[in-house]
Amino acid sequence: MYVNRQRLEQNEADTLAPYATLSRASQGREYPDDEPDYRTAFQRDRDRIVHSEAFRRLEYKTQVFVNDEGDYYRTRLTHTLEVAQIGRTLARALAVNEDLVEAICLAHDLGHPPFGHAGEGILNRLTEACGGFNHNHQTYRVVTELEQRYPDWPGLNLTHETLEGIAKHETEYDLSQIAGFDPALRGSVEAQIANIADELAYNAHDLDDGLQAGLIQPDDLREIELWRDVCDRAGWSGHTIDDVTRHLLIRELIGLLVGDVIEASMERLKALQPRSVEEVQRHTQPVVSHSEETIALSRHLKDFLFQNMYRHFRVARMAKRAERFVEQIFTSYVEDPRQLPRSYQARIGESDIRRVVADYIAAMTDRGALLEYRRLFDPLMRP
Repeated sequence: MYVNRQRLEQNEADTLAPYATLSRASQGREYPDDEPDYRTAFQRDRDRIVHSEAFRRLEYKTQVFVNDEGDYYRTRLTHTLEVAQIGRTLARALAVNEDLVEAICLAHDLGHPPFGHAGEGILNRLTEACGGFNHNHQTYRVVTELEQRYPDWPGLNLTHETLEGIAKHETEYDLSQIAGFDPALRGSVEAQIANIADELAYNAHDLDDGLQAGLIQPDDLREIELWRDVCDRAGWSGHTIDDVTRHLLIRELIGLLVGDVIEASMERLKALQPRSVEEVQRHTQPVVSHSEETIALSRHLKDFLFQNMYRHFRVARMAKRAERFVEQIFTSYVEDPRQLPRSYQARIGESDIRRVVADYIAAMTDRGALLEYRRLFDPLMRP
């Protein structure tokens, strides 16, 4: 049996909640582009994101630990895949569009530079005079202008709904207005799911990596009520942790948090009774979130990770090293743009040189940036 796009679209209409975003109701793409017979518009968005150069580069971009620290630790790619998996689980439980959630999740970190938040921080400082650098803004620019894969338009020409979900990814920066979306509207249920899935995965998996690396010991976590709840659920009360037990506890943590999001979100949706996507977007509060109790517990875990992991001397050393690499590469390019590839040199007349250099560096992987550093400053390295 051949299931064509019309059948897929009808399946969405028949099975999804009234507040779900239907692909056949999409506001379309900026550039005219006939939809294929066998994929919905959001499935096509997902596929375009996966096939982009920016997505492939996530494999060698830092999450917390620089890529050369070991093969176990999360990279931006594995984090992104884990976010998408959690997002699909939440979307299925809340009866909304899984394909749209997956597309937003897979795209959400495309703008991250090498070396994680250390790379982002130094690029933001170096470009302060021309607007600064923020990975959410950069992600939007990647999918709308920087990816060059099609002859008739810049970027990936994603649907309005996917772009809106990317633009409304939770951030202290107001990207919505810059991108032309109504800042008075919050994200769709699908966009809100992508936000909470990112936060949930980030906390659980950074904790996993911190335990694996020995930056955090189980006894250090005894003060964290959420950790105590997880240990009680798993029936574990030890002081040293092996790999199997660590995996068990992290699974329990993710299961607890996912279950809480589903239950709390369903309560909010039942109370609101939204009959359309717009009713959700105009609501004064997000409908997809943890319960108030779990928000407080998660905040305590975040604070713990900030103090005991992200500020750990090993992580601080990696961050400082990364900042030094990025700053020296950046300065060298700005002082002599002839070192840039010709495609970037061609943009200098129309864009600030610092923005052009930041775009070039942001596209690099960790190892690509390290190799570029050697090319620029190692006299024994061939250019």
